[in-house]
Amino acid sequence: MKQKIVVIGSGFGGLAAAIRLQSHGLQVTVLEKSAKVGGQASQLVKNGYTFDMGPSILTAPDLIQRLFRCAGMRMEDYLDLVKLDPFYRIYFHDGSSINYTDDTEKMKQQMAQFNESDARNYDRFMAHTRQLYDAVITDGLGSTPFDLQTMISFLPRALRLRALMPAYKFVQRYFDDPRHRFTFSFHPLFIGGNPFRAPSVYLMIPYLEKSGGVWFCKGGMYNLVRALEDILKALGGIVETDVEVEQIVVENRKAKGVIANGQFYGADGVISNADIVHTYGELIKPKHRRKWSDKKLGKTQYSMSAFLLYLGVRKKYPQLQHHTLVLSERYKGLIEDIFDIKVLPDDFSMYLHVPSRTDPLMAPKGCESMYVLVPVPNLEGAIDWQKTEKTYMKKVVTFLEHDFGLADLGASIEVMETFTPLDFKQQRNNHLGSAWGVEPKLTQTAYFRPGNRSEDIQKLYFVGASTHPGAGVPGVLLTAETTVKLVVNDLIK
Repeated sequence: MKQKIVVIGSGFGGLAAAIRLQSHGLQVTVLEKSAKVGGQASQLVKNGYTFDMGPSILTAPDLIQRLFRCAGMRMEDYLDLVKLDPFYRIYFHDGSSINYTDDTEKMKQQMAQFNESDARNYDRFMAHTRQLYDAVITDGLGSTPFDLQTMISFLPRALRLRALMPAYKFVQRYFDDPRHRFTFSFHPLFIGGNPFRAPSVYLMIPYLEKSGGVWFCKGGMYNLVRALEDILKALGGIVETDVEVEQIVVENRKAKGVIANGQFYGADGVISNADIVHTYGELIKPKHRRKWSDKKLGKTQYSMSAFLLYLGVRKKYPQLQHHTLVLSERYKGLIEDIFDIKVLPDDFSMYLHVPSRTDPLMAPKGCESMYVLVPVPNLEGAIDWQKTEKTYMKKVVTFLEHDFGLADLGASIEVMETFTPLDFKQQRNNHLGSAWGVEPKLTQTAYFRPGNRSEDIQKLYFVGASTHPGAGVPGVLLTAETTVKLVVNDLIK
C-alpha cells in the first residue's frame, strides 16, 4: 500500500510539497481550513475587480518550471506569464524616482543622475550579489536541509562573501546616495526582514531578479494556485477544504496523523504548512515538545505585519506601474518603529500592486485594481486594530490622494476592503499577526531557523515561510524541495 502523507495547509509550500510527494508515489491528502485552497495566496473578486490578497511578485520562474516538470507537466500549458519592465517604480520622498529594471545601462543612466560614482559601482555590486545567488540557488543551499555540518561547511564561504553582514551595511559599501542605498537594500522587506539586521545573504534577491526577471501571471497569482491544485488532483492527490486541523496525533514521539473537524486522518508522515508557533503551540501537546517548548516558542522573534487595502477604482493612474513603491523620508527610523518599538508611525512607506496595468481584465474597463501594502508592527505592539482600522484606512487613502497625487482617489473608489494584522492572526493562524512568520535575522537563518524536519517528533515536517530557506514565493517553493528530500529519505529510501 502507498504510504500516506497529510499536509496541513494549502499555501504554495503545502501544494508544492504535496505535488512532489504524490509524484514520488506517496498518497497525499491536503487539509485546508478555508473554503478554497491558497493559504496566504488567496483571492478577492468583487464587482468586477480581482485582487491577489497575498503574494503579488513572481520571480524565479525556473523554480515553478521545476515543480511542473517533476509532475510531468509543462508550465506553459497552465500559466501565461508576462515579464514586467520596469520591475518596480520607486518614488522617493523628494519626488524623484527610479525605474528599477534588469537593463544594466538604463539603471546606470538613472543612477548617474543621482550619483555618478554609484552608477560606476553598479556592476561590482551585481557581481557580488551573483556570488550570493550562486551559493543559494546554483549550488543548491536553498534547497538543501541545513544541518550543523552544512552550516560549518558553508561558514568560510559565507565569511568570504560577507554573507552574514547586515544587508544595509553591505549595500553601504557600494553606494553613497540614500536613494541607491534603499533601492538595493530593501529586498529583505519582501521576505519580512529588517534590512538593517537581515544578513546580506538575502541580497541574492537583486541578482535573482536580474537573471530571471520579475513576472506577472495573467489572471493573478491565484491562477498559479489553481494550476497547482489541478496538477495535484490529476496525480491522484486529495484536497479537502473547510477542514481545520485541531491536533497532530503523536505516539512514541512519532506523528501518526491529525484530528480535523473531529475526524482522525492516519498518516505515515505529517507536513505542516501552517505557522510554526501555531503548529507547535496549538496543535501539539506540550509533553511531546522538548526543544520547541512554550518558552522556546516565546523567544522566537516574528517579523512585521502588514495593513492591506484592496481598492477598486473607476479611474486610471498612469504614474503607477504594475509594482510601485512610495517612500517616506525616513528609512532606518521607520524600520525601527515597525520592527523594534512596535508603534504605528505617523509617516509610512508603501507598496502598490496594480495588476490592471498589465492585465486589463483584472478590473472593469477604464478602472484600476489596486492593492496597497503598508508595513506595520505585528501584534506585540499595543495597537487595537478593531478601533484603528477605519481611521488608518482613511489616512492611507488621504495620503495617496493629496500627498502622492492620485487625484480624486477617494471619490473614485468603488470597492474598498481591508486586511489587518488581526485578520492575519484570526483568519490564517499567523502568530502575532505576522505576514511573514519567523524574522529572517542572522540568529534565525539557515541552521538557526526552525528545521524542515521536526527536532522533537519523528515523521513531522515543515514547509513555508518560517522554515529554511524562508519567505517569499521562491523561498517557500525551495522549502518544499528541501522538505521533500527529507521525507523521501525517511519514508522511501
